[in-house]
Amino acid sequence: MTFQPRVLQLHTADQVRRQLEAIEVDPCGVNLMADKALHVNILLEQVSCVAANILKQEMLTLGGDAAVARGTVACSINQTNVLLMGTRKQLAQLVVRLPRQPFGLKTLATELDAVLSPSDGVRALVGCHCRLAMSRPQVMGIINVTPDSFYDGGLCSNLDAVLRQAERQVDDGADLFDVGGESTRPGAALVTADVELERVVPVVEALKQRFDLPISVDTSKAVVAAAVLDCGADFINDISGLTFDVEMASVVAEKKAGVFVMHTRGCPQTMQKDTAYHDLLTEVIGSLRYSIERARQAGVPTESISVDPGIGFGKSVAGNLELLDRLDEVAALGYPVLIGTSRKSFIGAVLGQPVPQQRLYGSLASVAVAAQNGAHIFRVHDVSATRQTVDLAWAINHGTHMA
Repeated sequence: MTFQPRVLQLHTADQVRRQLEAIEVDPCGVNLMADKALHVNILLEQVSCVAANILKQEMLTLGGDAAVARGTVACSINQTNVLLMGTRKQLAQLVVRLPRQPFGLKTLATELDAVLSPSDGVRALVGCHCRLAMSRPQVMGIINVTPDSFYDGGLCSNLDAVLRQAERQVDDGADLFDVGGESTRPGAALVTADVELERVVPVVEALKQRFDLPISVDTSKAVVAAAVLDCGADFINDISGLTFDVEMASVVAEKKAGVFVMHTRGCPQTMQKDTAYHDLLTEVIGSLRYSIERARQAGVPTESISVDPGIGFGKSVAGNLELLDRLDEVAALGYPVLIGTSRKSFIGAVLGQPVPQQRLYGSLASVAVAAQNGAHIFRVHDVSATRQTVDLAWAINHGTHMA
């Protein structure tokens, strides 16, 4: 007799529950065992050595562990990052034990509890006049009304061309439009607010009149945001994460708009001059948390915020690949994730395709991986091909299909 052992890849609570139910475990047993099957790694930053030593001992007592820097036990250094490693059940037990400990660990218990609390997932993203359901992938069709965008600059040079492109995108399955009046490719020239307004306001008005789809406008200028929201836009897509213009967060809140906050390092003119990071994910997630807090403090509700790790914005080729591979860490923030990889140069660098027109297959591979790793919204040039790709990737990942 052989037992035929095999390793299972169970990454989510739903996957664990489906496996337990397949074994025909008693329903009470499913609830008791689900949290024992999922191993969780939680990173804490800049923890005092005395607190880190307590965390290490508590985790060892519970059957887990905590990784700390050399010198922590002897307190020969001031601070350390800590990697908590355990099952969800062990970490939940840690939450119960920490409030009686000193050195701020009672506060950590509250923060950990929030991270570990069961969630039904991201349900919707709310804009001025719309609500996008996150129960299915959302495809955002790019409409650039710029002469110098890296792939489609000059293609939408008048309103007739814009409307023809928008109609194709609707027919191909787009869920929303993203209108851009200033190129944000590396090295792009700055555009004044007046020029940007002249480009995007008529387009937003025409799209609003012709189509029912929500409209996002890609801008980092508050005056442009206010104008396009007044004429019918639903979302602002700010590459700066609300940092280039101090008024942007207030405008979004006042107009009751949705906002996409993105991570970038520097402006488009300089961002690719410094792409080295000590810890890429730590910086990206820290920056996104800062942008989220700016939005919340201005009065933007949680359900109106989406995050974007900024593929191609101040990142090396290796950095872009790492972000896609670890996108689930961005998704763990609990906000809808927008991803924009369409035909970008890192795809060309990997595949040896220097011309953007040659990068469709690489773009589709990137959105499939992004869908598998937690992205919800996909900003793309190629709507039809992306629609099919992300729908299938979503069905595989979620065990559902769109039909």
